Amino acid sequence: MKQEVNPNETSRAWAFQMWMKSPVPMVTLVKTFDVTQLCKVCKRNGLKFNKLLCWCLGRAARDIDEFYLLPKDGKLYKFDSLAINVIVDNAKGGISTCDIPYNDDFQQFSRDYDAITLKCSTNCEEIADEEAMILGTSAVTGTELDCIVNQYNGIYNNPFLAWGRYRKSWFKVTLPISMQFHHAQMDGGHAARYLESLQQTINDLK
Repeated sequence: MKQEVNPNETSRAWAFQMWMKSPVPMVTLVKTFDVTQLCKVCKRNGLKFNKLLCWCLGRAARDIDEFYLLPKDGKLYKFDSLAINVIVDNAKGGISTCDIPYNDDFQQFSRDYDAITLKCSTNCEEIADEEAMILGTSAVTGTELDCIVNQYNGIYNNPFLAWGRYRKSWFKVTLPISMQFHHAQMDGGHAARYLESLQQTINDLK
């Protein structure tokens, strides 16, 4: 569910006043992750790397309150659920986007991911969840990338995570991930906590 809240009644009151009208309100952090365990779990269970990574993104965000807040059009909105936005290649040779509801149960998330991405790709349609807080993603796996920066103009204010192709060495697989967020939504400390939580979520995969 989505509801408008009074920024002055939240922990983001000062930040909202400081950054809501900023012409460049977005912040980008980049962290190189050890995704060795993620690759092992995918290989062992026949899973798609990006699908499991998207689930990890939601799992790491689940317990951080700031991820449920969205500054938009001079207002602050609060959500009670999360979804992961995924970009897919469509049947017309272009791209389409769809929102996958996050679920603690990976099997349910996987079923939703497969069904929604297939429908989106086949029908060449956007599938949006207006009642969930969206974590944007972009996987540019055609090459190895150090960083991706999205729009910086405050039009798309949701947290946005992007990555390229992972890198293999003898004993480790690594992946730089860029995280962009609106400063009215969270501070660097919240984002750092999230990135640490994401690494721990990956490490804990069974």
